[in-house]
Amino acid sequence: MLIIPVKEGENIDRALKRFKRKFDRTGGMRQLRARKHFAKPSVVRRAQIQKAQYIQGLRDAENI
Repeated sequence: MLIIPVKEGENIDRALKRFKRKFDRTGGMRQLRARKHFAKPSVVRRAQIQKAQYIQGLRDAENI
């Protein structure tokens, strides 16, 4: 559970912005979306490998 202490006289928009930033960093939405549907372990591994290949391709292209 995220706890965002609101300081005395702090604008509520600023506190909400801090909450959103903290929520994004924890990966809450990604985790919710991943749990929404079951994915077989082989499918998850394949997706991780494809992502790693894509990132490696970007790094290789950057170094050329």
